[in-house]
Amino acid sequence: MLELVNVAKSYESPGTGGTVCVLKDITLKVEKGESLVIVGPSGSGKSTLLNIIGALDEPTSGRVLFDARDLTKQSDVELARIRNRQIGFVFQLHHLLPQCTVLENVLIPTLVDRSHSSKQEAQERAANLLERVGLQDHLLHRPGELSGGQRQRVAVVRALINRPKLLLADEPTGSLDEEASQNIAELLVELNRSEGVTLIVVTHSLQLAQRMGHVMELSGGVLKDRSDG
Repeated sequence: MLELVNVAKSYESPGTGGTVCVLKDITLKVEKGESLVIVGPSGSGKSTLLNIIGALDEPTSGRVLFDARDLTKQSDVELARIRNRQIGFVFQLHHLLPQCTVLENVLIPTLVDRSHSSKQEAQERAANLLERVGLQDHLLHRPGELSGGQRQRVAVVRALINRPKLLLADEPTGSLDEEASQNIAELLVELNRSEGVTLIVVTHSLQLAQRMGHVMELSGGVLKDRSDG
């Protein structure tokens, strides 16, 4: 499903003329349907790594193989198509459009995805997913009428609407209280199993990490399996 081969990422350091190495020789394999969490302190490069996996950023060197394709060799148009159809994103901030209803927000990714056979099919999937996360009575509500946990559940459903093969979550509970965080963690685990979607979460929350199947740690730009110490 996903393989990173010797991935590195560096940025130019403003004012010094040098470079800052954020990721160092990252090698990783993730199987179809697996759930993986990457932990590490703020500023350790977790979001950078997730953005590279999701084709939102390019590595300085190395290869990113997704579904047998090297993302580093794809055109911008093809990368956009892959992001829309095959990769779902959940961020710390829900990024919902305030003027749109819950249902409309969920359906936004389908507007550019012609793989849906009909608008009705997309609406039915959206309604079914929203019912599964307990929001069946909020389809016509706007984000401002929802709690933080409810808004994040809408964001999770939006990420799943196009049936992606890979779901990426960047600090999905970082802005939520403890109860809402537990609910989102349970939701991600349940959807990983029921939808068969491969799940990669980056977080500094050890509580969330304990719910995932496989835990790795990013520190000093190096990714290590937690079981290796």
